[in-house]
Amino acid sequence: MDFEFSKEQLMFKKEVIRFAKKEIVPRVQEHDLREAFDFESFRKMGEFGILGLHFPEAYGGEGADVVTTVLAGEALGEAGVDGGLTLAYGAHSFLCADTIFSHGTEDQRKKYIPRLARGEWIGCMGLSEPDAGSDVASLSTTAVKDGDHYVLNGTKMWITNGPIADVAVVYAKTDPEQQHAGISAFIVEKGTPGFSAGKPLLKMGVRSSQTSELVFKDCRLPAENLLGQEGEGFLYAMQTVEWDRSALLAPFVGSTTYLLKRCADYAKGRVQFGRPIAKFQAIKNKLADIRIFGEASRSLVYRIAWCKDQGRPLNHLEAAVAKLFIGDWSLPVANDAVTLHGGYGYTHEFDVERIFRDTRLAPIGGGTSEIQKLIISKLM
Repeated sequence: MDFEFSKEQLMFKKEVIRFAKKEIVPRVQEHDLREAFDFESFRKMGEFGILGLHFPEAYGGEGADVVTTVLAGEALGEAGVDGGLTLAYGAHSFLCADTIFSHGTEDQRKKYIPRLARGEWIGCMGLSEPDAGSDVASLSTTAVKDGDHYVLNGTKMWITNGPIADVAVVYAKTDPEQQHAGISAFIVEKGTPGFSAGKPLLKMGVRSSQTSELVFKDCRLPAENLLGQEGEGFLYAMQTVEWDRSALLAPFVGSTTYLLKRCADYAKGRVQFGRPIAKFQAIKNKLADIRIFGEASRSLVYRIAWCKDQGRPLNHLEAAVAKLFIGDWSLPVANDAVTLHGGYGYTHEFDVERIFRDTRLAPIGGGTSEIQKLIISKLM
């Protein structure tokens, strides 16, 4: 593995950081406190090229490789973009748009990818259900073939971008007698009769992302809205893990760099007992721990991205290790950042409070830490 980024990649990362600090970060706190999605920033990300970065130019993308795409996510976190917007970006670009691009027909690609890449449309993925989160095979949403249509019935839950999405990739059972082999994927557009989104859920963190249930009541879809082949939906969902363990985790890595700078600056400026608190060993230890976590996380994420660029099949054990490590160890790091800031760290005045809340999702979303341990032990 080559651990050196090219000059072009490093320049691009600087450009993303500069763009994010100017166009997005000034509005982060406002949207977090109001629990409002920042449509303006999302559209600007599309105009800048981030939303469609890895798609071919023929579909409105930039044709970037995976490592460069991950660099963009890291840059957003390093600039100080909140976890809500980066989560919405990940669900849109990778869980929805990339699934359509990877498994859709040419007509489906031409219809959806350019609009998603430009940020004209917002995408989401409907997989989890009220009674089917980690146990994907137990999902109960059904899709029954009726002539040249499919009829969907069921409810999805915890869907990022659900209330604001223009198009969703939805997973349903076309053969309820089967387990994983009975799951298929469908493209469902906003406004389709029988399809509706619930009210946004009130969340502890990532508050600027909109999350809701998706409801299907005799929702009739043309057969051409089937994505790929019947019975291959579970495979499609699992293939998103490559993105989930690289590009979706990248903002966490970048956020650690941002957090370290904020903590170091505060520690050098905060004077107690006649000297900056950065002089105390306990504070030095906390700063060192943040740096260690950042370095380890970066290596894990970019290893997966590099392997994907090389066309290597995903090593699910390594992917689970990356998800588990970043999910679990980001919590004590964020907690230390709040503690280092003392009483100020508990207020909205300092954004370590927001980062702490955003980080709490890391060991839950995209596969819980408990499930990652099951995967690791099984594969060993």
